[in-house]
Amino acid sequence: MTNWRIRDFHSADLDGILHLWETLKAHNVEPVYALSEVLASCEKDHAVVAVQGEQVVGAAVGRAAHDQGWIVFLATLPEYRGRGIGTSLLAAVENRMAPHGLNKLSALMPESETRVEAFLSRGFALKKNLRYFERTIPVQRQELGALGQLGGRVLARDLWENVAGMRKEKELLERRLVLPLAEADLADEFGVVPPRAVVLFGPPGTGKTTFAKAIASRLEWPFVEVFPSRLAGDPQGLAGALRETFLEIAELEHAVVFIDEVEEIASQRAGDPPSPLQGVTNELLKIIPAFREQPGRLLVCATNFIRALDSAFLRHGRFDYVIPIGLPDRQAREAMWQRFIPAAVVDSVDVELLVERTEGFSPADIEYAARSASQRALEKAVYDDGGLASGGEVSVREAVRKGPSTQDYLDAIGDTRTTVSAEVLADFLEDIEALGRV
Repeated sequence: MTNWRIRDFHSADLDGILHLWETLKAHNVEPVYALSEVLASCEKDHAVVAVQGEQVVGAAVGRAAHDQGWIVFLATLPEYRGRGIGTSLLAAVENRMAPHGLNKLSALMPESETRVEAFLSRGFALKKNLRYFERTIPVQRQELGALGQLGGRVLARDLWENVAGMRKEKELLERRLVLPLAEADLADEFGVVPPRAVVLFGPPGTGKTTFAKAIASRLEWPFVEVFPSRLAGDPQGLAGALRETFLEIAELEHAVVFIDEVEEIASQRAGDPPSPLQGVTNELLKIIPAFREQPGRLLVCATNFIRALDSAFLRHGRFDYVIPIGLPDRQAREAMWQRFIPAAVVDSVDVELLVERTEGFSPADIEYAARSASQRALEKAVYDDGGLASGGEVSVREAVRKGPSTQDYLDAIGDTRTTVSAEVLADFLEDIEALGRV
């Protein structure tokens, strides 16, 4: 667990910036920008600091001009390097500069500076024979207004890496979706038509929404979620509002468009007279072919009940793939537990036993059990084991250091009601055979 944090620069941090500057000089690193420029940008442009307690242990300073942004200073104390602080500082200062609508972010570093990992991990490209870093901002300035109107956003770059486990699903999505979309020119050379629309299906809580967001993060495309329930109150009706929304999405250069629980607006059409939702289904079936004609975008629909979808909805030509997202396997469950158990106690917890006991758990179930165990352990440490409420002299901080134990996790697992029943899982396996298309 990290014991440092990132926050905005305060005037009282000037001494900390000066100390970082002097530390660079002491290690024979000559900053590109003069100290006066860095200090001026701290006050009037964009600056963030990493602090441990009240000590400034790192800083990043950025300056924006028109659609171009520059990192004018990035430094971390030597004893704090290798902890990901530089990457976090770059991410934070970029977020502060985002309202300017930048389409390029660059950095000049002295030739003697060899610690470039922070820039590379943030997507900058190293220019040959130069310490010049450049990153293309995925959303152009002129698109920000339209994206804001749609409620869309650009997600963090690390969402894909943060999807714990689920290696099989991630590899499939990487190969089928991300590769041909991210490398469109290369795909064209091989005669591959990039996908335009996919359906993710599976039991509740298996991470379909998380995967949709991770795909957008991996591509660095804006993520726009369409909520039919919100559109239903539009004066022009749900069908008209849906059509208008997709016309607005067409104004974006790139987009991952996500519709969750799509069965609500694309269910089987039947009955006489037709139900009001049949008009919505018909409108969506018209929208998809037009959407597919536009490059640089991907429609992701998710459903827990793929059998409820209209048969015309899943036909070839509308959706390129119909991909199952199931319960996590043993490897995925282990990765999730490793992620949720605090680093301070993970070595003392029987992770293998937790993995075994959570077979049949969805990712949401595992997260709930992990957080429940942590909450119970916290309450027990503070109130029941010589903590404040029992009149003991143990401080809250000392008590909490114990952290959750294996038994705490097992108790939480035993009290967790799983999302996916045996019947639902059996239906899902049948749906993979009958409707899956990968």
